[in-house]
Amino acid sequence: MAKENYTKYVLLGMLTTKCRTGYAIKQMIDQSISHFWKISYGQIYPNLKRLVEEGLATVEDTSQEGLPDKKEYQITETGKQVLQEWLKEPISIIPTEKNELLLKLFFSRHQASDSAVKQIRSYQEKLQERLNTYLGIEKIIRTDQDDAEDAMFWLITLDYGQRTTKAILEWCEVSIEKLLKKSEE
Repeated sequence: MAKENYTKYVLLGMLTTKCRTGYAIKQMIDQSISHFWKISYGQIYPNLKRLVEEGLATVEDTSQEGLPDKKEYQITETGKQVLQEWLKEPISIIPTEKNELLLKLFFSRHQASDSAVKQIRSYQEKLQERLNTYLGIEKIIRTDQDDAEDAMFWLITLDYGQRTTKAILEWCEVSIEKLLKKSEE
């Protein structure tokens, strides 16, 4: 079974926002979905070209004074239909998370409990930074983009990130307590 190219759908979705250039799309990705879906800059332009070839988007060269021409993309009606069909499809699998901390903890019988506690505390700090980023993004959406057609959906996906991060922070506390209790025994 061929692996699905979700980049196609990311780009189609981005073209439904005000993003019209590869650069604007990459900026939007970095400020939004990169927290749950990674796409490299190198994937954007070849896939935009493919969308145009498939009739899912159009491209127009726009001249800029003193700068090279820029390519501006628009989603076509066919592109909108393809995106809508994909959005209706049920998800096929629940993704497996790769997590270095969990991998290390799985084998932590081979180290002192305080070392495992340090690993979890370091992870907690990174999670707290992530949660702070999510809270900052929420503030931006609620103050600057609350009237955007996509705002409610952006906030729903952001809420997922906030809730899962809070749950993992709670798991960190419980795990640290267990490890400290074990080291006292």
